[in-house]
Formats: sequence, structure tokens, C-alpha cells
Amino acid sequence: MHNGSAGVKMLTSVQKEILQTLINLYRNSNGKSIKGEEIAAIMNRNPGTIRNQMQSLRSLGLVKGVPGPRGGYKPTIKAYHQLNISSTGRETAVPIYRDGEQIEDLSVAKIEFTSIPDPGECEAAIKLVGSIRKLDLGDRVRIGPTPVNKLVVDGVVVGRDDMDNIILLDTTAIRSIPKKTVAEVATRDLVTLAPDITVKEAAARLSSLGIEGAPIVEDDEVKGIVTLSDITASIAAGTEFMQVSDIMSKNIITVKQDTMIADAIEVMNKHNIGRLIVTDSEGRPTGIITRTDILDSIAGLE
Repeated sequence: MHNGSAGVKMLTSVQKEILQTLINLYRNSNGKSIKGEEIAAIMNRNPGTIRNQMQSLRSLGLVKGVPGPRGGYKPTIKAYHQLNISSTGRETAVPIYRDGEQIEDLSVAKIEFTSIPDPGECEAAIKLVGSIRKLDLGDRVRIGPTPVNKLVVDGVVVGRDDMDNIILLDTTAIRSIPKKTVAEVATRDLVTLAPDITVKEAAARLSSLGIEGAPIVEDDEVKGIVTLSDITASIAAGTEFMQVSDIMSKNIITVKQDTMIADAIEVMNKHNIGRLIVTDSEGRPTGIITRTDILDSIAGLE
């Protein structure tokens, strides 16, 4: 009676929701057991009801009871399999973004396309881990990249199943980030500026070349980076005859030339910047990669 398949059929929708809530709480608890009261509070149910249901879940081998004042419940590996969730920790969590902002404590466990991935008319069922109530119909979301094939899915939420923790997306784009290094996409003929030229000279150089920014390099070492917005601010303040080294940003984020594109995107998102200096193994600048370069390389995939 208590084998895996019997367990699957016997789960009620309430038991599924309890299990899902327990797993969500447990993932964020750093391994501490979860009290029935915590589950009851989230589900808005009577703690006695939760305790009764936990007996059934324990007998099915889906939940472990931890005795004592610090006790509570923990999900078993079987519980993850029951709900089709990977039991690995957050390191492989697939992120979900709404309007460009990552939604905290919510990640993607599974993506299933309901038709051939044709971005024009494809729906995707997304199984989530975390509180699905953070999402509403009509929200524009981006999912990914996934760990293996670096898939990124954009879409609009058109359905939400609170019981099974699934959202339905009307997809607007499905892409895969190329498995290329930044060196393959970066602009190699790096335009650099000397630290002692004036802001005005730097402005003339950038605009004549039609570029948005350039690193300040001295003796093969990147000292800073200056962008057109830095230059505009300097001219507005009447300081266009200062040296460019006085207005450059010294907070330079660099990536090694063998860094994968997917990792470079994460670095850009983390620091909220649009360009990275590419360096060789000795730390010498060899190129520059911008958000536009990356988008072009993704869009170029048919």
C-alpha cells in the first residue's frame, strides 16, 4: 500500500499543497525542520488540520517528523520526486525575472512546451518552487538561462495553477545563449584612451569613432573607464579641460577572455553595467564586450 505508485494516487490537493509549502519553507531554512504552525499560517488553515494530514504524509514516506522543541517536519527525497522537483539546492536554481527584476525566493523546476517552440504561438507550462502568488496574470516574465542548454524564455503569464505551482506562459521569445566565450564575441580592436588627455579630446575621439565608452589604459594596465554619459556630465559642469583620468570610473569590471557569454551576462546583471573589459591571462586588456554584442550574438541564432 505504501509503495511509490500508491502514494501518487492517494495524495489529495490539500496534501499536495502542504508538501509544496513544506518544501518551499525547507529550501529557505538552511536545513532546519519546519513547524506545522508555519505551514498552517501560509496556507491559512488550522494547525490541527495540518498535523492530521502530516500523519498520512509520514505514512506515505513523504515527510519525516523531527521530535523535540526545535522539531517539526522535513520533506524526504521521495517528496521531491512526488512533486517532480529537483532536490538539489539553490546552486542550480533557474531564475525568473519580472520586468527585469529577479523575483526573490522563486525558481523554476521544470519547463514544458505545449507545442513546437514557435515563439509566435507557443505556450509553456512552468513548474515553480516558491510562492507562486507573487505572480499575476498579465505579468511579463523572463525565465533562465537554464543550466544545461542555456535556454531563455520570455512570455506573458496567461494562467496560474496554485495547487500544482504551475504558471502558463504565452511565450514571446525562446532563445538559447550561444556556448561561446567572450573572446569570440568581443570587439578586438580595443580603443583605449591615455589618462592625461582632456575630457574634450576624449569626447572628440569617442564621437568620431561612434562608440559609447573606452578604457583608460597606462602601461598595459586598465586604470578606469569613461563613457559618453561621464563626458556629458563633465561638459555640463564646465570641466571639459580636466584630464580624463579625473572623471573616469575606477570601478572597472573585467572578465577573462575564456569566460562564457552566459557568465558574462550574469556579471553585467549583478553590477548593473552594459560593458565589460576583456583581459588575457596576464590581466592585459584585449577587447571590450557590450550588452549589444551579446544580444546580437543571441539574435543571430536561427
